[in-house]
Amino acid sequence: MSGPLRPGFLAVARREVAWIRRDRVARLMVLVVPLLAFALLAMTFGNAVIRQLKVDVVDQDRSPSSLSLVQAIDAAPGVTVALRSPDLTGAMHAIRSGEAIAATYIPQNFERDLMAGRRPQVVIFYNKQFFTPGNVASGALQAAISAAVTDLPKGVKTAGATPGALVVEQYVLTNPALNYAQFLLRAILPTVLHVMIAIAAGFAVGSEFTGRSVADWLATAGGSPLTALVGKLAPYFGLFVVMMTVGLGIIHGLYGIPFRGDPVMTAVAACLLILAYLSLGALFQLLVLNLATGLTLAGVVCSPAFGFAGVGFPVLAMNGFARTWGSLLPLRWYIQILFDQAARAVPLRDSAMPFAYLTALAIIFFGLAWLRLRVVARHPPASAADPAPPAATPHGIVGFFVAEYGRVLCDKGAFGLIVLGPLIYGVFYPQPYLGQLIRHVPIAVVDDDGTDLSRTLVQALDADEAITVAARPTTLAEAQAALARREVFGILSIPAGTARDVLKGDRARLPAYVDSAYFLLYSRTLQGITEAAGTVSADLAGGGARSDGSLYRAALARSSPVEILNQPLFNPTGGYASYIVPAAFLLILQQTLLMGSATLGGIAFQQGGFAARRRRGTPAAVVGQALAHLLLALPGCALYLVVLPRLYGFSYTERLLDLLVLVIPYILSISFLGQLVGAAFRRRETAVLLLIAVSLPIFFLVGVAWPPEAIPPVLRALGAALPSTSGIEGLVRINQMGASFGDVFANWARLWVLVVVYAVLAMVMARLASREERVHVD
Repeated sequence: MSGPLRPGFLAVARREVAWIRRDRVARLMVLVVPLLAFALLAMTFGNAVIRQLKVDVVDQDRSPSSLSLVQAIDAAPGVTVALRSPDLTGAMHAIRSGEAIAATYIPQNFERDLMAGRRPQVVIFYNKQFFTPGNVASGALQAAISAAVTDLPKGVKTAGATPGALVVEQYVLTNPALNYAQFLLRAILPTVLHVMIAIAAGFAVGSEFTGRSVADWLATAGGSPLTALVGKLAPYFGLFVVMMTVGLGIIHGLYGIPFRGDPVMTAVAACLLILAYLSLGALFQLLVLNLATGLTLAGVVCSPAFGFAGVGFPVLAMNGFARTWGSLLPLRWYIQILFDQAARAVPLRDSAMPFAYLTALAIIFFGLAWLRLRVVARHPPASAADPAPPAATPHGIVGFFVAEYGRVLCDKGAFGLIVLGPLIYGVFYPQPYLGQLIRHVPIAVVDDDGTDLSRTLVQALDADEAITVAARPTTLAEAQAALARREVFGILSIPAGTARDVLKGDRARLPAYVDSAYFLLYSRTLQGITEAAGTVSADLAGGGARSDGSLYRAALARSSPVEILNQPLFNPTGGYASYIVPAAFLLILQQTLLMGSATLGGIAFQQGGFAARRRRGTPAAVVGQALAHLLLALPGCALYLVVLPRLYGFSYTERLLDLLVLVIPYILSISFLGQLVGAAFRRRETAVLLLIAVSLPIFFLVGVAWPPEAIPPVLRALGAALPSTSGIEGLVRINQMGASFGDVFANWARLWVLVVVYAVLAMVMARLASREERVHVD
């Protein structure tokens, strides 16, 4: 630019662009970290359909018929037979230790009972604690066994007419291939970006109170708070619009996922989302006038927002607090617009309400930030105090332990991250999921048959726990309109002639149109419809016989010669909170301690410079500081592993010593990693900026929410270098699945390897970073 500009919008914007170009952390936040997170997530979900999940088979019959079932299972695309345990004890050990996600049990005399028409049972045991891979494995096993049973030799057929069965034909709307990338990636990319937007805006505004000048900022704007705020946020708005475009390019370009709705509304909604979170990040800083505290507030509000957005767990199943809080988050309404337009292609009028909410929130947050800046302009904050002088140099492990412990207790930011953070998240994070199960999903039924049979089926649908008949439209077009308005999430059509076909002994087909934009709603809706149709079919086959009588069982054997039982393990009710929250708690523990320990390195550098960093890198210092972090983090561990599972009704173990044996290397490895990161930065807030932004990508590398078999090898190797991967898997298996220490020995050993590696690297990094002032990241 040729010369100085007059005070105003352009001058403020140019001042901010110049600062971004000078400040390495700012460039990382707005350019490098978003692209890195997008790349990680795109690679993580590169296998859009989960395949080759490892299963165990216990074949107690070893007959030609049972061998046919085993071969069918091994040929199924979703699973592979990795183990052949001799009994259920071995299969349970395989599932607890992670060698298999599910097991199939074929009992003795299976072939004999099949030939005799006794309807033998085949049992599928699957790990419901690992929700997504467990459900995929269960579905793949059931489909493979059902297909194989039709080709097995049957026993003597009984004479007589048999009513036909009601067969649900599913028509999957929105995402017929059940592509996980289309479902998860579409929601996760903007979720990750919205955290970065708020953090970047907070860093930009908060830096005016530490290292820059509020007076200069306002003077460049000609004294106008409105001009100052708009000019500061404008460069970030433009940069994040580009990043949002990159995210959409990954989804619709790289993955080839079709965009079905109105692009203009979607683009405007994306701009409103960016504006809302830029304003929110700025507002937090203007309220507290402290960079570290403001960033922490932004993290507390934004990091758990994915749960409140209703993607993983639907809004209709949330408690009142979660629905209310979620409605105050712009992300909640943007995700609804995005899914309605990009995925479901609903009419614009049906997206008007969430668009209005999103617009209102963006205006409100910007208005509040502007009003607060006006107050700050009238009463400028005092200059930041000079860094406190360094304390006396400690000696030995005990000395550094005491010094570090005291530093945490005396510093509000570090204390908030390491001690208070787990307490706040322990109450706040689980709220969207505490409903556990999705009940009474509204569906529409179009009954074109109008017979006693169709009315019985409607009653069975309404009586099922999973669904409720919320609408009885006369045409499919009316039902589809209700689906677009989110009044229902599935449609069952009962065609004319259904009762006639059943009485003739033919299979009567019932088209079920199920919206798969949200996977939990899709699976729960289809489950309810299938269960109700199966119940009515069984009653018809029994011909009015008692359900516990021999005639009823004989009728079932004719229609379904093998009974397939699905037995969920470790989370038998299928509670979503029981699945997601224990793992998320442990990731929160890692991220808060990681940020806290890295922040302490920045504090020490600000107080004592390179000499303090060198002292923190001595072996005695690294060990003493880690022991202090261990002692400070143990209450959070007890809260997450002992207290809250009992309070929230999750599964838990009574073997606390097994937990402690794994917790110790988990915390120590996090501490040493945090010290390594802290030795690379000169400012205390840098670790908070970067680590909050990558929390969600790290969670999917753990292997709990997304199976390791679907993660590319290079990312699995990267995940293995993080304490969360071995720590979360091992602690969840012990606490929620009843695994023994022997079952998770490999996790324990890997954590100790990380302890040693990160301790050595922390010492090396502190020495290298202190050697010359030019050797640092920021």
